[in-house]
Amino acid sequence: MERALELARRGVGLAHPNPTVGAVIVKGGRVVGEGFHAYDARDHAEIVALKQAGERARGATMYVTLEPCCHEGRTGPCTKAVIAAGVSRVVAAMPDPNPQVAGRGFSELESAGIGVRSGQSEAAAKTLNEDFAKWIRTGVPFVTLKSALTLDGQIAARRAQPTTITGEDAREAVQRLRHAADAVLTGIGTVLADDPLLTDRTGEPRRRPLLRAVVDSSLRLPPRSKLVKSAANDVVVFTNQKASTRQARALTGAGVEVVSLHGKRGRVDLRAVIRHLGERQMLNALIEAGAGVNGAALQADIVDKMILFYAPKIMGTGGVPMARIPSRLFGKARSLENLRLLPCGADFVVEGYFHDVYGNHGARRKD
Repeated sequence: MERALELARRGVGLAHPNPTVGAVIVKGGRVVGEGFHAYDARDHAEIVALKQAGERARGATMYVTLEPCCHEGRTGPCTKAVIAAGVSRVVAAMPDPNPQVAGRGFSELESAGIGVRSGQSEAAAKTLNEDFAKWIRTGVPFVTLKSALTLDGQIAARRAQPTTITGEDAREAVQRLRHAADAVLTGIGTVLADDPLLTDRTGEPRRRPLLRAVVDSSLRLPPRSKLVKSAANDVVVFTNQKASTRQARALTGAGVEVVSLHGKRGRVDLRAVIRHLGERQMLNALIEAGAGVNGAALQADIVDKMILFYAPKIMGTGGVPMARIPSRLFGKARSLENLRLLPCGADFVVEGYFHDVYGNHGARRKD
């Protein structure tokens, strides 16, 4: 199963809008077939592994990170292929959160006389596909808010002044987060202050370019910013302004997509932004923004997961907080759950969840 998970991770950036899945077929203590899913290659991980195994799949055990599908989509049901190949046992890490499957794949295999067991390395498999689980059930992406901050919770020395806080290891980790994301979301304040590119610089393959999205209610995105100058059908601006304004036309002419959304009090509705990304089959969105957008996202309750990179430093007075939220709301604030504390070079990472995207959809075990 560890090998199947390793294979599945090769599909990060290549599998969406499908889940990332890896499969390994073992017979007589030897691997006879393995594979992972890449959307453009069409075949699911189980099919790739079965084709490699050929006749050796008969009587073998398949280890797969997700319950085999049993419905007709771009390809035929994997369950039928597994049955036809004569596999005798399937060990799956987790049930498929897709309501079209959700245990029916296991039942179909069992009805054909195949032994089924699920739950091995379930936590790792669920983390790998938490974005797919959220999107397939709700139609909106899994949202991660990432920030780099000091021990006293500040992200910059002062407003509109870029401040390097964490080290190289943390910056490399952020690039890996971008690689796993379908969209990165920031605010116009961050663009004006930092002039970021917000690109995936891992060098790893991906089937879709990282969508770089800016929340810009007044449409102040500078035509000479790095985002605009590098736009190649991968930059979108969400605004309250009409697409027919002069600023909008200028950005459109530069290759930037302008999406007009209704908002309250002159602000873009972040819930509408997330719904729009879901409609574009963006399974996950990474928020890399300043205090304004961070605070708005938390108040809108769109954040599923937080990843906070802490530098062992104190900023002191006058700095910029991680999120601007009225202190009167503290009593109603959500608490992060399932916390993890991880080292990251000279820094450390705290990550946790606001929402359980799997709910009570638990694993089952049967041999």
